[in-house]
Amino acid sequence: MRTKEQFHDNLAQMRPNVYIGGEKVGRDDPRLLPGIRVYDMVLDLAGDPEWKGVATVKSPLVDKEINRFCHLPQTPQDLIQKQKLIRLGARRAGGCVQRCMGLDGITALAVCTKEIDMAKGTDYHERFLKFMRYYQENELAGCCAQTDSKGDRMKRPFQQNDPNQYVHIVERRNDGIMVSGYKMSITTAPYAEEMIVIPTRALGKEDADYAVAFAIPPDTEGISLVTRPVWHRDFKDGTTSPFCKLGVSDSLVIFDNVFIPNDRVFMCGEWDFGRRIALLFANSHRHSYCGCKPAISDILCGATILAAEANNIMKASHIKEKLTEFAGASALAYAAGIAATLFGKKTDSGVFFPNPVYSNVGRRLSGELVYHEYNILTEVAGGIAVTMPFHEDFKKGDNVDHLNKFILRNPQVPADESLKIWKFVEELGTSAMSAWYKVAGVHGGGSPIMETISLGLDYDFEDKKNVARYLAGIDETLDDSRMRQEEPVAALSPDAQKEVMVGQPN
Repeated sequence: MRTKEQFHDNLAQMRPNVYIGGEKVGRDDPRLLPGIRVYDMVLDLAGDPEWKGVATVKSPLVDKEINRFCHLPQTPQDLIQKQKLIRLGARRAGGCVQRCMGLDGITALAVCTKEIDMAKGTDYHERFLKFMRYYQENELAGCCAQTDSKGDRMKRPFQQNDPNQYVHIVERRNDGIMVSGYKMSITTAPYAEEMIVIPTRALGKEDADYAVAFAIPPDTEGISLVTRPVWHRDFKDGTTSPFCKLGVSDSLVIFDNVFIPNDRVFMCGEWDFGRRIALLFANSHRHSYCGCKPAISDILCGATILAAEANNIMKASHIKEKLTEFAGASALAYAAGIAATLFGKKTDSGVFFPNPVYSNVGRRLSGELVYHEYNILTEVAGGIAVTMPFHEDFKKGDNVDHLNKFILRNPQVPADESLKIWKFVEELGTSAMSAWYKVAGVHGGGSPIMETISLGLDYDFEDKKNVARYLAGIDETLDDSRMRQEEPVAALSPDAQKEVMVGQPN
């Protein structure tokens, strides 16, 4: 398995094109390190024999064991293990595991390139499979650049005063295309090795130049990454907690006449597939959220328990009641992901894809509750999360003895442990990193209205109307044959689940 040392060596060789605070920096800039450490953690898990089959999987494309985040889901078991890995990885990362965007990007491309080829006779899928073999053979780390800057939200891409508000084709050549435009809020771009670029919305015929998808290294000539790293306050302190050593980076990605060779172009003008690929990524990503958002609930629940213990109020009835709210949110979101798998389906590409209704329900539920869960932690912890003296005051100065007495609230929790608890609660609930998690909890994977739109597209409202018509006596019969025939895929034989694998003819 690939190691974090190999990953770091590759980052060191990349062209400096990251800008932080107006300064061009290399990928060894210490402000990027908290996010890189999360990638390192994922690589360490893949190299641990105890995680084999969860963090790793054998790929039929390259016929070897690879990191699961490089793998295209082939079966229901793949999706279940993906969701499990994201949840367990996010618990160790203290939040976002940062590898699912790249995974969901390649998943969307695998499905959509096959569908475009079937409809239009193109060869995008074979190009994509060639890229995937390279990607998996080297176990590369990918990010997904979907969100365009969008400019005037009331105008379509072709109507924008500045065409760069959406990434678009500026020139078609025999050997490839030239693209320009802006992608924003792109997580992990400075330390990704491949960038998966796809459309962000439904497109019309006039938007054909904006219907473009490709893969490109983020340090390619013409690309600039204007990056905003986010970290906990104490990440440079070697003695700080594991939680505080981790962080994330997001970027505005500027494409300024960037050349994309033909073998890395996976959509070029097929505007009628713009919505399809955008929703494929979104629905796959929302299934991933059914893993990471339960992990966030787990972390907040655990922190609330520690705060209650430190305050010596664990026996209070309202504390136990509040903790069950975490349990309900976590279990329901995770269950939605499992349901999305059980009622998913095999696509023509060979990718097994989650049911979009259950994926969107799980994501929507967790997004609606994220601020409420932080509020529970705040209520139980009290004001100490933002008013406690600095960590150094407990270690030196004239008031150390007083502070070590002040911090004691539960005789069963010693002063040093109590200090660690309150510093953890402070970082989890009131730091810049916590603000990132709150906003990401609402908007990550698409804003709430997009989940509503997806549910409106995929949920069978006509069936529900027919139920009411039957019960009201308007219709004499009720046709529920489709639901009677609908079976979870787990009931299918293994042979039926594996009929078409990625890279095999169907």
